[in-house]
Amino acid sequence: MSEALTALIPRLRDICGPDGVLTDARERRAYDHDGLTHRRSLPGVVVLPTTTAQVAAVIRLCAETGVPFVPRGAGTGLSGGALPHREGVLLTTARMRRVVEIDIPNECAVVEPGVPNLDITTLATPHGYYYAPDPSSQAVCSVGGNVAENSGGAHCLKYGFTATHVRGLELVTPEGEVVRLGGKAPDGPGYDLVRAVIGSEGTLGVVTEVTVGLTRLPERTVTLLAAFDSLDAGGAAVSAIVSSGVLPSAVEMMDALSIEAVKAFVDCDYPADAAAVLIVELDGPAADLDAHLAEVVGLCTAHGARQTRTAGGDDERARIWAGRKAAFDAVGRMSPAYIVQDGVVPRTALPDVLRRIAALSAESGIRVANVFHAGDGNLHPLVMFDDADPDGYRRAEEVSAAILDLCVEYGGSITGEHGVGTDKACSMPRMYSPDDLDTFDRFRRAFDPHGIANPDKLLPTPRLCGERPGVRKGVHPLVESGRATQF
Repeated sequence: MSEALTALIPRLRDICGPDGVLTDARERRAYDHDGLTHRRSLPGVVVLPTTTAQVAAVIRLCAETGVPFVPRGAGTGLSGGALPHREGVLLTTARMRRVVEIDIPNECAVVEPGVPNLDITTLATPHGYYYAPDPSSQAVCSVGGNVAENSGGAHCLKYGFTATHVRGLELVTPEGEVVRLGGKAPDGPGYDLVRAVIGSEGTLGVVTEVTVGLTRLPERTVTLLAAFDSLDAGGAAVSAIVSSGVLPSAVEMMDALSIEAVKAFVDCDYPADAAAVLIVELDGPAADLDAHLAEVVGLCTAHGARQTRTAGGDDERARIWAGRKAAFDAVGRMSPAYIVQDGVVPRTALPDVLRRIAALSAESGIRVANVFHAGDGNLHPLVMFDDADPDGYRRAEEVSAAILDLCVEYGGSITGEHGVGTDKACSMPRMYSPDDLDTFDRFRRAFDPHGIANPDKLLPTPRLCGERPGVRKGVHPLVESGRATQF
């Protein structure tokens, strides 16, 4: 630990109390990664503030001494966005879990950043409302982390991502100033800084309060499961459904390998021999849904569905969704390690891209299970490898990077909802020119002139660019010269 960081610890304890500052290596080890577990870095010190005032005081101290800080929510992120700095402060908002207000007349809720996503819906449901963004980890992921990554979820096809639902933020800037952006009103004049902060991955400051819009519970919801003999047929059905004018709340697809994994893990009642299953959910006025459901069933059948089944009630609907929501965990039982990728392609490109992913898998010998938000083309290939094999991670990373190349080639994106973090910072030049990246950096430094807010994330740096992905062996020349940090 550096002298500068060591000198900070008594002052951090004065701010957050003795139990709000972790210095023991065993305690810090619990925070050395987020959901991207193969990238690890032991934080210099962990602080757990409970108020905005404490967050601001910690950040002012970092700004005063030039010590970097990394914001962290629940640690469920999948891009290494909360990977700690070895000589910095890991600032976790996990203890800031107060629901300030459920304001039904204004159809909004005001919460602290550590509140789990699902808690908002739990509190709003008795009033006839819910919070629409629903990441698969919604029972544990925090609202602050959702804001940092602009998280989506299965129902973002109809209801949009986090940015669609956030009205206002309280933000502590990298210089320790507390500012309010937006409010309870759905929109306000001037530059939309709320939307600039959402998805900025902690590089523009730390959010300490969030005002979110609430959505009325739909009058009726129906869930359809369709089985196909090929991914091509399922992909064609997706394009037909979305082009028909019917707007499902969710359209999810899983391939044969992911079906095999979840059937061994949960009671989801998927057809065992299907090459793909499609989950289509429709919600809205009860009078409309029968006609919309009939149209979707017809389109699935016309594009080769050999079986369609509509959930007969809440229990059957929950079983259908249980398989999709358990997919990541289920694949974890099939493979000792895997990389969760997160690319986006136009819906019409799904069949071509899925065929090419299958070819990459066959050529490399690396298994890839495909689970994805088919309605908006957001792919989540699960690239499996054996971490006991010294070469396994490298080979999996190469396949993973090739999948991102495919997404960009077809006019898509390197990430849909998991963010860039450390995992994809070096992929940003695949999408953006040097001038674009320079503009991003200038904007970031307008908030963070000293570069202490979540450094080495989101934008490429010399430490990352041009290097082979993975864990470097030996000391990088930039690290040796003191100009960069190696994780």
